[in-house]
Parts: sequence; C-alpha cells; structure tokens
Amino acid sequence: MILQQLGRMALVTGLAFSLSACGGGFASGDSGLFRRKPSIPTEDQLTRKERADAQRAALAAANPEEDRGSTIWDLFSNADDPNTTVEVNKYIWQASLEILNFLPVESVDPFTGVFVTGYGRPPGGGRAYRATVYVQDPALDARSLKVALQSQGGGTVAPETVRAIEDAILTRARQLRVRDSKL
Repeated sequence: MILQQLGRMALVTGLAFSLSACGGGFASGDSGLFRRKPSIPTEDQLTRKERADAQRAALAAANPEEDRGSTIWDLFSNADDPNTTVEVNKYIWQASLEILNFLPVESVDPFTGVFVTGYGRPPGGGRAYRATVYVQDPALDARSLKVALQSQGGGTVAPETVRAIEDAILTRARQLRVRDSKL
C-alpha cells in the first residue's frame, strides 16, 4: 500500500516537473528575478545603424528589381497580399492522377498543387517507383509540371524516364482539355 502511494507521488512529481519545464518558469521572464535590463545603445552604435540603413535604402532605390535575398521563411509569409492563392491547372492535375494511377496516393494538396505517392510497380515493369508531382502554374505548359521519381532501393531514376512520364501527363492533359472544349 505504501509502495503504491510512493509510486503515485513520484509519478505526479515527475509530471509536475515536466509540465513546469514546458512553461519556461523563471527563465522565460515570468518572474522579475531574471529579467534583463534593456541596453541603451551608444552614440557610435546609433550612427553606424543610421549609416547602414541609409546605404540599404540607397541600394534598394538604385536596384528596385534586384533580388534582396530570400530565406526559407519567405515561403511561409504572404506579406504582399494575404489573399494570394496558388492556381493549379486542372487538366494537368487530373492527367497526373490518371497517368500515375498505379501508384498508391499518400498525400494530396490540390490548393498548392502537390501530391505524393507511395511505391508501386508500373504495369509490366519490374522496378518499384514513388513520385512527387508539383503543378505550379495554371497554364497548360511543360513549365507548369515538375515530376520527381525515386526507385525503391533509393537509387536515382534516369532523366529519360522522368521526361517520358512528364510527356505522358502533358499529352493526357491536352486530351482532357480538347474533350472539355467539345462539350
């Protein structure tokens, strides 16, 4: 009986410490004990900052179209327009699903134009492949489609194979578009 109570008490204490570690405790600034005093910049630091800001502004004014460098975080921010949407060509999307129907679909996101398949063997083929398809433009064009293939052993797939699949998808997409225009 006493052993069970000690076990429960140890479990509760361990859970309490785990939860308190998640909150940050004193180190996160909840208490006044470990707060940092704000540092006051020196005159030299202020002049250097002003000079650097002026140089950046002059450079941006001189080259407005120059790429100012991008980071991975730029993908997640829509600073220009929060209502920006990615458009996907419906014919390429449908054709991709039809051409690669022998592969099991793992994830699909029609709003970003990406779908990932699991490993599968093409009809009459010996190697198993998996594919990631990215439809990145609303135009019915070769530049709108990116296909990445991987063989089951982790080996690379010949560029000719990838090109053949892209060609088959684009051909089927054009057939679907022609069929829709006749209706």
